[in-house]
Amino acid sequence: MTPHYDLEEMANTRMPFGRFKGWYLTDLPDAYFVWFSRHGYPDGKLGQMLAAMHELKMNGLEKLLRPLRHSG
Repeated sequence: MTPHYDLEEMANTRMPFGRFKGWYLTDLPDAYFVWFSRHGYPDGKLGQMLAAMHELKMNGLEKLLRPLRHSG
């Protein structure tokens, strides 16, 4: 069973490494998620959130998270 995350947490999580370091997960390009889905997501919570975000993006739902971002 896939863990459930607080949508607000996912909306405010930034990529901690790599080419897109500092980007919100919701703003990462689709190709980045496709690459991870083929090569494996990172271990732990980040990997699980990336996999969940990939599902949201595949279904066009990532825009629902943007209003949940904190300002600043």
